[in-house]
Formats: sequence, C-alpha cells, structure tokens
Amino acid sequence: MRSRSIYLLMGVLVTAGIFSCENKKVKISFGAVTYKGLYSFGPEIKSFKECNSGHEFWVADSSAQLELQYSQLNMKPDEAVYAELQGKKVKSVKDSLGSDYDSTLVVYKLIKITKDIPKNGCN
Repeated sequence: MRSRSIYLLMGVLVTAGIFSCENKKVKISFGAVTYKGLYSFGPEIKSFKECNSGHEFWVADSSAQLELQYSQLNMKPDEAVYAELQGKKVKSVKDSLGSDYDSTLVVYKLIKITKDIPKNGCN
C-alpha cells in the first residue's frame, strides 16, 4: 500500500512538472510580434534590420532555428538574408556583445528565411 502511494505521488509530481514547463513556454512568448527584415550572422554579429522602420537590433535566438537555418543556406559570414520571425524587443544588456545596439530582438519562432530579398521595402 505504501509503495503504491509513493508511485502515485511521483506520477503527480512528474505530471505537474511537465505542465509547468509547457506554461513557461507560453509565458515567455507572450507579447511576441511578427517582424520582417534582413538578418545577418557572423563571428561577432547577430543583427536584424526591420524592413518597415529600418531599425536595427541585436538578435538573441531563443528558437534555436534562426542560426541553424541561416547556416543551412550556405551563406558567407555577415551576408544578409530575408527573414520573417516572431519575437519581442528588449533593452540590450550593457557590456555584452549586443551592447552597441539599443535593443535586442529575442526570437521565439522562425517563420521564413530565404536568400531572396524582396525588392519592395527591404533595402
């Protein structure tokens, strides 16, 4: 009887842990906005230039897909590609690689990445 209670308690704790992890993912991406622009990646650069505003951000790739798919395009370091992504702007941290930028774009989801840069509005 006692061992059955222990297994039941362990099951409840594991289930609670799984649901709490799923809830954290939802909370992290809450408030994400879709951005379209030019993404550049290299040894000392991870930048995104928004098409509409021309504003440039440092990039923190929380999706783990942006850098991966950029490298799969076989681009030269620092070469720009067109990307559509969901993310959230945050203030850049001083004394970090992105401190030259006033904002960091935290990427939660990569929607599209391509070598083909649209001629209408992304320069």
